[in-house]
Amino acid sequence: MTEIPMEVQKQMKKHQGLSKSKIIKRTLFIFIGAVLMAVGLEIFLVPNKVIDGGIVGISIILSHLLGMKLGLFIFLLNIPFFFIGYKQIGKTFALSTVFGISVLSVATALLHPVPAFTEDVLLATVFGGIILGIGVGIVLRYGGSLDGTEILAVLFNKKLPFSVGEIIMFFNIFILGSAGFVFGWNRAMYSLIAYFIAFKTIDIVLEGLDESKSAWIISDNYQEIGDAILARLGRGVTFLNGEGAYTGDNKKVIFCVITRLEEAKLKSIVEDLDESAFLAVANIAEVRGGRFKKKDIH
Repeated sequence: MTEIPMEVQKQMKKHQGLSKSKIIKRTLFIFIGAVLMAVGLEIFLVPNKVIDGGIVGISIILSHLLGMKLGLFIFLLNIPFFFIGYKQIGKTFALSTVFGISVLSVATALLHPVPAFTEDVLLATVFGGIILGIGVGIVLRYGGSLDGTEILAVLFNKKLPFSVGEIIMFFNIFILGSAGFVFGWNRAMYSLIAYFIAFKTIDIVLEGLDESKSAWIISDNYQEIGDAILARLGRGVTFLNGEGAYTGDNKKVIFCVITRLEEAKLKSIVEDLDESAFLAVANIAEVRGGRFKKKDIH
């Protein structure tokens, strides 16, 4: 029997799948996220005739028109996307999505008899959107989905000259617009507010309140600035070699990763040591590895 090379064995182990602890963690958080979305829908939005976007929004409209359970439509309308997700993204994503949508369907059915938390439409819109966004954000963060619209947008994106985000926005404008004919235009506008709040809440859950930022600094005083960032922010820095396209001069470029709360302090450090320094700061979606940890600012 031919022995499998060590490098190949490492790759095989890498792709064997998630560990048992990670599967339990993913399952738990997808369950929590799906239940939170059901709470946002059945306790806040749906009783006040405010809808969400995507397949869930279509399900709410059909449930209202046909007088059938919301959870039934959520599950049935998402069935085609289970198979699309399996082919387009993978088995783990598809199974996570099936589990999440199943929990969402059951939870909405169980919560349906519970009276609305508030009959104030604005309060229901705001808090329903926040709770729904937290639930969806948790599920997305742990590798699942609660709506087939995203999968459909990925599929259309390959054939249409539009981004995934633009396609999703088009679907949701059509769905939220349809709510105007079913629930009235006031409710359609409230639905748009709820959708926007949920969308922003999802971003916060995925990226965190204390989001990371990358900083690029070009200065002749690079050593002093680098030492100050290390001493006063507790952040490691990397010196990169750069060359001015116009002058041809060799330059040192300082690169470091900071948190949003440290941005003002970083600017202060750079200005104190070199007022003419070039400084560029950008948001980072995720940071992994290295020695990036929260430090005390001093």
